Amino acid sequence: MISHQATQMMVLARSGRLPNEKMINIGGRPVIVPNPRQPAPGRNRAYSIQLALAFAAIYLVWGSTYLAIRYAVETIPPLVAAGVRHSIAGAILFAWAWSRGFRPTRDHWIAGLALGALFFLIGHGSLHWAEQYVGSGLAALLIATEPMFILVLAWSMGQQKISRLSALGLGLGVLGVAMLTGVELTVKGSSLLGLLAVLVGSLSWSVGVVISPRLKLPNDALGRTALPTICGAVMLLAAAGLTGEFHATHWASISLKSMLGLAYLVIFGSVVAFTSYTWLLQKCPPALVATHTYANPVVAVFLGWLLASEPLTMRVVLASAAILAAIVLIRKGERSVAVKGPGMISPGAEIPTQECA
Repeated sequence: MISHQATQMMVLARSGRLPNEKMINIGGRPVIVPNPRQPAPGRNRAYSIQLALAFAAIYLVWGSTYLAIRYAVETIPPLVAAGVRHSIAGAILFAWAWSRGFRPTRDHWIAGLALGALFFLIGHGSLHWAEQYVGSGLAALLIATEPMFILVLAWSMGQQKISRLSALGLGLGVLGVAMLTGVELTVKGSSLLGLLAVLVGSLSWSVGVVISPRLKLPNDALGRTALPTICGAVMLLAAAGLTGEFHATHWASISLKSMLGLAYLVIFGSVVAFTSYTWLLQKCPPALVATHTYANPVVAVFLGWLLASEPLTMRVVLASAAILAAIVLIRKGERSVAVKGPGMISPGAEIPTQECA
């Protein structure tokens, strides 16, 4: 639900207050990023290594966060795991932004609360809960439906037109989701509820993406990420307390695998991958950076099969192909709409902490 927070205000781009930045669409959401800068002569080799490591982070690390969540929630209650994860990551990012001079205002905190609830309390909270019952690969594939939700929501709000390519993509996406969930409709148990919870989380994240341009978010990229993360973490911990998860947590029984999974999510999923993502946005074309949205579900399905013995059936393969093809068609459809109507806001962009999961 990848990884996936920091979103931008369209009015800033239109007002010309950001002369060294531009508004682009990557991964399904409107984002303001600096103009790409080229490396200085003589640094090509080191620069190539940095690029390779940064792309490895957003491809492999974000793709592997779904498996890390599965390991974390094996012995740590899901809301506790999500709350602790985002508390630590949010504190690190906020301290980093503060050291650079960022000072949040009251409006910034209000925006952070709104997005924190949508992105983390509902979005990531439901994902962590669901991975107690569904495989990490299936969860990643269902999270990949986010651009479809964004497109429909933006269309319903008059922010986006649906082209023929996008409509075809939506149809393929629905088919892919039906292939993943259809079998579960005939099976009693928590697996179906888990799949539905992932879709609810994807929808919640999409709502946050669509409304975020109307919120008074900070201009600072780290601040835009840190505030929703911290606010969401507080709400997750409060929810864990209200639902009795803290009381039910057997701290002495938490396995090493769960502890390592949680540490991986904090250090690599939230901090390392986010830093790599923001650096790539300054160095590479946004369309190239956005390719991680195609790679992450594939990496998640493969790792789930390889390391967690999750079934890799023909149904999963075909559903994966349908959902990925749907994303490609929706992206192309958005570009065609942008060409025909440059004043139209495209709903799809990628926000730095897509904390894909």
